[in-house]
Amino acid sequence: MKYFITGGAGFIGSNMADRLLSELENEVVVYDNFSTGRREFLEDALKNERFTLIEGDNLDEEKLKESMKGCDFVFHFAANADVRMGTEHPEKDLKQNTIATFNVLEAMRANNIKRIGFSSTGSVYGEATVIPTPEDAPFPIQTSLYGASKLACEGLLAAYAEGFDFQVYIFRFVSILGERYTHGHVFDFCKKLKDDPTQLYILGNGKQRKSYLYVKDCMEAILTVIRNADEKVNIYNLGTDEYCEVNDSVGWISKRLGVDPKLSYAGGERGWIGDNPFIYLDTKKVRSLGWKPKATIEEGVVKTVEYLMSNPWVFEARN
Repeated sequence: MKYFITGGAGFIGSNMADRLLSELENEVVVYDNFSTGRREFLEDALKNERFTLIEGDNLDEEKLKESMKGCDFVFHFAANADVRMGTEHPEKDLKQNTIATFNVLEAMRANNIKRIGFSSTGSVYGEATVIPTPEDAPFPIQTSLYGASKLACEGLLAAYAEGFDFQVYIFRFVSILGERYTHGHVFDFCKKLKDDPTQLYILGNGKQRKSYLYVKDCMEAILTVIRNADEKVNIYNLGTDEYCEVNDSVGWISKRLGVDPKLSYAGGERGWIGDNPFIYLDTKKVRSLGWKPKATIEEGVVKTVEYLMSNPWVFEARN
């Protein structure tokens, strides 16, 4: 099987590239514009003769079509994932998420590729009224431009499945943690505590409740779904069967770093516009296929901290 991965030099994409290459029958083509992806994340993959790296942008329709030739399956992981700053540049979510997804689908159609795995988000549920939130929960008003753009992508995927006989796999993630993680509150807290271990400034009241999933567990969940689910449109929540408060993660991070910072808070129950104060997804559907996570949220946070402290260059790479 020859896989094409957009955003393949990023956090999730590079982990998937390595996971696929661990199976000798697979070939992998990574397509990335390196706006946030890192070549360092592909260090092992680049040594593999079954791996190809193409530098390109999903807004370059012709290059995307040319690069996808000969592939069997597409993982579309490239996106603008900057949820917090969405209101400062709303056009970025439209272009990098929705229009880019349209271009990927058209490139697939040009190359007669029928199967795609897409990284959506639990944010599409907005401030859900059903907790834990199942895949068939009623959709409330969208609360972030990021979530709205991802939901638009889901609509395109479903329409292509119906109109062009595609088979699509839509993964609604909680926040993913682990090796190569480069954005989110664990990254931000580690960077702040690295610079000043005596104090930590927290957006929100610290009581926001969120679920998280370790990246290697995420990879196994995705592969379990694409190898076992056979509907035309397959929608799966991916997460753990637990959640934590932001204050819990602060405690785990501080303990692993051996620091005891003074905590200060700003704002109420939301850290920013569109920040959902409670995200907890129902994952019975993916578990019914035989998958279950191996790492707890706490273990995922600790593994992330250990990776970041062992790779301090990641902090500078984000500047």
